Amino acid sequence: MTTSVTRSFNRFSNSCTVALWNSSIRAAVNDGCCDKALLLFREMKQSGLEPDNLTFPSIAKACGKLSNLRHSQIIHTHVVKSPFWSDKFVQTATVDMYVKCGNLEFAHNLFERMPEKDVASWNTMIMGFAQLGLLDRVLLLFCEMRFIGLKPDSITIIGLTQSSSYAKNLNMVKAIHCFGIQIGIGENVSVTNTWIAAYAKCDDLGLAERVFRGIPTELRTVVSWNSMVAGYAYLEKFVDAISFYQSMCRNGVKPDISTILSLLSSCVHPEALLQGKLIHAHGIRWGCDSDISVTNTLISVYSTSGDIDSARYLFNRMYERTCVSWTAMISGYAKKGDVDEALALFYAMEAAGHKPDMVTVVALLSACGQTGALELGRWINRYAIANGFKESVIVCNALIDMYAKCGSIDDASELFHTMPERTTVSWTTMISGYALNGEFEEALNLFSNMMGLGLKPNYITFLAVLQACTHAGFLEKGWECFDLMTKVYKLNPGLEHYACMTDLLGRRGKLKEALKFIQNMPVKADAGVWGALLGACKIHRDVEIGEYVADHLFGLEPQTAVSYVAMANIYAAEGRWEGVARIRAMMKCNRVRKLPGCSVIQVNGKIHSFTVEDRGHHVCLQIYEVLDGLALQLKEVGFRPWLDTILDAS
Repeated sequence: MTTSVTRSFNRFSNSCTVALWNSSIRAAVNDGCCDKALLLFREMKQSGLEPDNLTFPSIAKACGKLSNLRHSQIIHTHVVKSPFWSDKFVQTATVDMYVKCGNLEFAHNLFERMPEKDVASWNTMIMGFAQLGLLDRVLLLFCEMRFIGLKPDSITIIGLTQSSSYAKNLNMVKAIHCFGIQIGIGENVSVTNTWIAAYAKCDDLGLAERVFRGIPTELRTVVSWNSMVAGYAYLEKFVDAISFYQSMCRNGVKPDISTILSLLSSCVHPEALLQGKLIHAHGIRWGCDSDISVTNTLISVYSTSGDIDSARYLFNRMYERTCVSWTAMISGYAKKGDVDEALALFYAMEAAGHKPDMVTVVALLSACGQTGALELGRWINRYAIANGFKESVIVCNALIDMYAKCGSIDDASELFHTMPERTTVSWTTMISGYALNGEFEEALNLFSNMMGLGLKPNYITFLAVLQACTHAGFLEKGWECFDLMTKVYKLNPGLEHYACMTDLLGRRGKLKEALKFIQNMPVKADAGVWGALLGACKIHRDVEIGEYVADHLFGLEPQTAVSYVAMANIYAAEGRWEGVARIRAMMKCNRVRKLPGCSVIQVNGKIHSFTVEDRGHHVCLQIYEVLDGLALQLKEVGFRPWLDTILDAS
């Protein structure tokens, strides 16, 4: 196609006018053929014709779409040499070209030197800084624009709104909303769609829906509906997202790829597998299933929900794969703990010519941490260094987490202390690593150092600290940290934090205080909170409180074996065998099955997993010979298994 166009222009170059060249270049850009537009520009120059003030904006747009800085600089040189270098439309297009290439500071320098600026010029810079979430720079430009008397338009308001939403500044979004209505653009549907998305990102779905309801039904576009669906998806309210999608279909609005992607992104957790399958079916119905982004998201939905076979089926059927496709599949196996398959895909990815990125490396490190594959984790560390990923804070945090989970806390500590830059996540990961490895004092000292440096701990940081206090039995320190979280940092505790405090009180034998703590919680206790107290009842053999707690757990999780087994162990420890029999009967009646525990080891780089009475391994005879020998040695030294261990395994 490009060759035929070039030959045509070569043949008739003498008769072609600049207007014809401009028309062809503009058509190529509008069709997304930006490389062809650049070739046409070169042919135009070679034919002896000079670009005019209409040529440069089109060719600058092509460079911006390609995000090619080198080409942009070449075009800029042509602009400077032309008579149109001072034309405000050409200058605005040049500024926009550098913005699209990510060279924002250079774009701003050009903008500052423009002798004449209109609203479009200001909007170009405002949108550039807005897309990076630089609210201060956007507001400064807006104030300068107002100072010289220019009236903002819809694009200005969209830029201001977007930058405020990136900063999650709800009050600023409200102020801009009021200002937009004041200057008469409150009914512009593009602006209202932006306000819907902004309120959703600021966690105020109530206001988002009010803006949506305020748009006349006949003026609502698919973008309006998508903005609401995406808002619910962003806050992981997949039931509301699907409900809104159903309303969208009932109103005769045809979904597009963005709709399906938003719906799928709200289903990327285990509880939403059925909804994910339904959305998959709708994606096929609307012809969106062939889109590579949709397929990648579907792979994530299925693998996160534990349906790794469906994820692999979709992956194997893909005609074209990107780095995201490979990484999504590798992440799926990593979450499952299947290191062998994740690593095999990693090698296949490289063999297919796709270079693994930072997310791929982090997924593999996560798998190593889950399975304790320390040597493989060390190899990935070396791979990260060789490929320049070690400079990333995210990769370093993942390495710290991997080393800590694999029991190599010294490696984790060394890496943490040699990091040139540490984020709150880095500190939190290291604190959690110390707690996981039983170094509770180190965890608390690191937390103190973190606060001493003025870093603000987050929700996860306090969870790691409370876990350290729980396992160490530091009740007073635990209360101190809980109060610090709620009263000083004004963070609302989650159920995990309440479970930690319940566990801490219970381990110290303060079962009545723990029960009262649960009853006074501002949120309804879940199975994790009640389970922590039942575990404490098991330790301290408290049948009365144990029965009360177990009743709650049986109601919350009637099919989960853990609470039944724990209560049976409490009865058995007190010799109340009628209670044990009753629990067994309840389990049988409710068809509760206790899943066997699984152990994972790594031998010569190969991962092996075992369950109770597992006879499927190819060298199981030798394994059981060794186990029988160990059992005899333990018996000879007088070892007796704990009663609850026997009951748990039965």
